[in-house]
Amino acid sequence: MYNRKQLIYLKEKQLKEAEHQNQLLQKELEKQKLVEKERERISHDMHDDLGAGISALKLQAEFLRQRAEDQDLISDIDELLKTSEEMNISMREMLWSLNSGNDTLGSFIDYSKMYARNFLKKTNIQLSIEDENIIFETVITTEQRRNLFLCLKEALNNAYKHSQSDQLKLSFIQKDKEFMMKVSDNGIGIRHDQPEGNGLRNMKGRMKEQNGQCEITTENGTHLFFRIDL
Repeated sequence: MYNRKQLIYLKEKQLKEAEHQNQLLQKELEKQKLVEKERERISHDMHDDLGAGISALKLQAEFLRQRAEDQDLISDIDELLKTSEEMNISMREMLWSLNSGNDTLGSFIDYSKMYARNFLKKTNIQLSIEDENIIFETVITTEQRRNLFLCLKEALNNAYKHSQSDQLKLSFIQKDKEFMMKVSDNGIGIRHDQPEGNGLRNMKGRMKEQNGQCEITTENGTHLFFRIDL
C-alpha cells in the first residue's frame, strides 16, 4: 500500500509538472504569435506609408530635374535621386528581414543571389554562384537570416573596395543541420601585419551571436566562411 501510494504520488507530481510545462509552452507560443503579428504590422505600415513617401519624393525630384537648367541644381537633384533610391533599397531589405514568411534557406539564398548580382553588375567583378545539397524548405531563424545577410553585404563591399579582384564566387552549402556560406575572390588578399578592420570584427561578432563561426583564409585571394547550426 505504501509503495502504491508513493507511485501514485510520483505520477501525480509528474502530471502536474507536465501540465505546468505545457502552460509555459502555450504562453511562449502566444508570445511568438504576437511578435510575428507585430512584425507583419510594421512591415505593412512601412510598405504603405514610407514606401509611398519615398516614391513620391523620387517622382517630384525627377519632375524638378526635367525643369532645371542650372547645372549645380541638376547635380543636387541627382544626389537627391541617388539618396531616395538608396532609401528605397534599404526599406526593401528591412521589409524582407521583417517578413517571417522568408524564414527558409530557399528565401535567404534567392534574396542573397539577387542582392549580389545587383551589387556587382556595375563593377568589373564577374560573379559566379553555386548551391550544394540545399534543402530550400529548411527553416532558418529571422536573426540567423538577418545576420548572415549583413555579413554577405559586408563581404561584398570589402571585395569591391579592397580586393582588386575581377572574379568572385558565392557558395551556399548545407550538410545535415549545418549551413555554410562562402565568399571567395581572386584579389590581393589581406595583409596579416595590418590590424583587423571593423568590417571583419563585425562579421565575426554577428556569427558569434548566432553561435556560429566566421573564418578567413588569404591563399590566392580572400576566402570568407560563415557557418551556422540550423
